[in-house]
Amino acid sequence: MKRMAITSHSVIIPTSVEKVWEYVSRIENWAVMVPAYKEHEQIDEQKSVWTFEGNIKGFKKTVKMELNVTEFHEPSTIRFELEGLTDNFTGSGKFTAEETAGQTTMTGTIEVNAGGLTGAVFTPVIKMVLPKVTTRLTEKIARQIKQEKVPVL
Repeated sequence: MKRMAITSHSVIIPTSVEKVWEYVSRIENWAVMVPAYKEHEQIDEQKSVWTFEGNIKGFKKTVKMELNVTEFHEPSTIRFELEGLTDNFTGSGKFTAEETAGQTTMTGTIEVNAGGLTGAVFTPVIKMVLPKVTTRLTEKIARQIKQEKVPVL
């Protein structure tokens, strides 16, 4: 039986949707901002493997997952799928950006489905942690874009 947790967070960034896209379309820019991030490996343009390390109720836990970008719709939408490599979970997420009057509303949405026996144990933890992770990630990305630290390639 799969159990689901879903959350989203929006932030208004005082810049153009193109500038937001320039930053968010490079996964390596925001991978390092995910709470508990340890490392990631870019397999190809769409696929990467991310490693997280954190403490869950006093237990040190390392989690590896694969992230597959399923849609790049410039300048407004990035969709991705998640699959646990060390734990039984799947998920999906997206970043959307919409410009109004010279500022952009960026929304991050993440859904995680925990399966198997561990799903019953981890779903309450995921439901508690996921909103914090989504909010922190979205806010950190917004701060970076506001500080105009967008790398020019």
